[in-house]
Amino acid sequence: MDYENTKKRAVYLRNLLNEYSRRYYVLDDPAVEDSEYDALQRELAAIETDYPDLQTPDSPTARVGGSASGMFSPVAHTVRMESLQDAFSEEELWDFDRRVRETLPVAEYVVEPKIDGLSVSLEYENGIFRRGSTRGNGDVGEDVTANLRTVRSIPLRLAREIPFLEVRGEVYMPKKAFAELQTRQEENGDKPFKNPRNAAAGSLRQKDPRITAERSLDIFIFNIQRIEGETISGHKQSLDLLRELGLRTIPEYTRVPSMQQAVECVRSIGKRRTGLPYDIDGAVIKVDDLHSRALLGSTAKYPKWAVAFKYPPEEKQTTLTDIEVAVGRTGVLTPTAILEPVLLAGTTVGRATLHNQDFITEKDIRLGDTVTVRKAGDIIPEIVSVCAHAPQSVPYRLPECCPSCGAKVVREADEAAVRCVNPECPAQLLRNLIHFCSKGGMDMEGFGEAVLEKMVEKGMLHTAADLYRLNSAKIQAIEGLREKSAQNLIDSVEKSKSAGLEKLLCALGIRHVGEKGAKLLAAHFGDIDAILAASAEDIGRIDGFGGVMAQSVADYFALPGTTDLLHQLRESGVRMAAAQAVEDHRFSGMTFVLTGTLETLTRTQASAMIERFGGKAASSVSKKTTYVVAGEAAGSKLQKAQSLGVPILTESQFLQMCQ
Repeated sequence: MDYENTKKRAVYLRNLLNEYSRRYYVLDDPAVEDSEYDALQRELAAIETDYPDLQTPDSPTARVGGSASGMFSPVAHTVRMESLQDAFSEEELWDFDRRVRETLPVAEYVVEPKIDGLSVSLEYENGIFRRGSTRGNGDVGEDVTANLRTVRSIPLRLAREIPFLEVRGEVYMPKKAFAELQTRQEENGDKPFKNPRNAAAGSLRQKDPRITAERSLDIFIFNIQRIEGETISGHKQSLDLLRELGLRTIPEYTRVPSMQQAVECVRSIGKRRTGLPYDIDGAVIKVDDLHSRALLGSTAKYPKWAVAFKYPPEEKQTTLTDIEVAVGRTGVLTPTAILEPVLLAGTTVGRATLHNQDFITEKDIRLGDTVTVRKAGDIIPEIVSVCAHAPQSVPYRLPECCPSCGAKVVREADEAAVRCVNPECPAQLLRNLIHFCSKGGMDMEGFGEAVLEKMVEKGMLHTAADLYRLNSAKIQAIEGLREKSAQNLIDSVEKSKSAGLEKLLCALGIRHVGEKGAKLLAAHFGDIDAILAASAEDIGRIDGFGGVMAQSVADYFALPGTTDLLHQLRESGVRMAAAQAVEDHRFSGMTFVLTGTLETLTRTQASAMIERFGGKAASSVSKKTTYVVAGEAAGSKLQKAQSLGVPILTESQFLQMCQ
């Protein structure tokens, strides 16, 4: 395909994918299957990789998350992002109404749910999303544009052009996504987020947009801050316009003529809030007419034309009958309280998370206790306090041996988690296999959770090495898998053998070592034997490795089970060396930072060249940076390099160094 036809194809794909996103995320009316959408997006990404000049700001490929950001730039808000005054009773709502009617004898209100998330500003120029920022202190926030691009319900292009539009919205984490994130955090021994709002805020302010992209964030838009090219007289009218432009507006907004009807709407939202797929902590009542809002004005803290009603959390008492202890993928022992079932926030609750031994000890939770429970963020059941101990009860301690394999459990000094470190522990097997086969691991296509679970149940898999002993007859013994499917799985296993050391290290699931850590290990040591011979001190000398990571790697490779697993993998033909050896060491000890748009190279290609010559491609500029390679429209990284006196290279100068 020639350049002009490729360009036309890119425009077509971009428009088509943006329309599919609008149908899916804004209208809740999917037009195609996920697989078809993914295929089209991959095609567009391939075009943009080959022709970087064809990538535009509204490209759907921008949503996957770019390179990590070293800092967030401040953004001064032209229109102050105010907070709302809270009301905790209906009497306070009537007080608000009386204050409004002292200035406005006649006032209509708009009532809407109050989403519990992080408030942000989105700016569009000529219909294109240009910048997004946090609320901050209301006057100055932080530029989180790259992270907001990963939120799929934010359109990168509006349905029609408007000279300028700034809107305010609430980024939140859906209940389902929050529950899944908490489960992963518990299994990995990480401190879980307490509620969806904290999770949303923590996810949006990640320095690396790729992490944000994995967190399934969403957004509701609830206000126009500034607009050019349109005249608006009321709040409901503005929300209708936003919906027309393709923005996902706050749900269920209703205009009512009196406070009595507004109160009824607040009650109605309160009755239904536990069944919503997102978390709300109240309802907001706003004066609809914008001219009337200007007459009412604001106090030093709050607008006088709006009030937020806060719903109280529901708490109930019940009996703790037992404590179950599960073993996660990383060996963490996770305790769960078994409760006498109780109806709470619309559902029957019979289990509650206990997090870890510190949580149990702090609240002095014992078997048989009468406890107060609630749903954290109206989602995850938790024990708030102990009301009364059962007669002759004793403090509860997690078991000293793994409930699955019987091995001694350990607790490191800097951790709250108690874990089983036996790599052959059966409870960890399925989760370890899922991770081993994942895209970030050995990338074995077809080995999803359902297939692996069936293989484990049939006794076909006891370690990851058993994957390389599968044959067609064994696979076809699983219901639903025939000759062609079996061959596809075998081909996938065979292909994984050449994945290289970096992928293998990630697949092994070493504590504290993710894809980045695996990449650093592979680049530094080159093969598995060098890692096996290295001490924690040797590993700790890797730039980017801390003492905890280094010790974790050393401990893992010192385990007899690890040595046995690696021997079996080696015997099966799995590559134990880095996939791409360093050609020479001309960039050894050097750190490069790429900024702006390069003319002939993508950032991925430039980073690969740096690493091929023994250098490091970093995401942020510091005093340790050797060179900054600056392309077109280089921004804050170039400015920081200049202020620190870091040498700056053009793309041409960089390419000359690589010849």
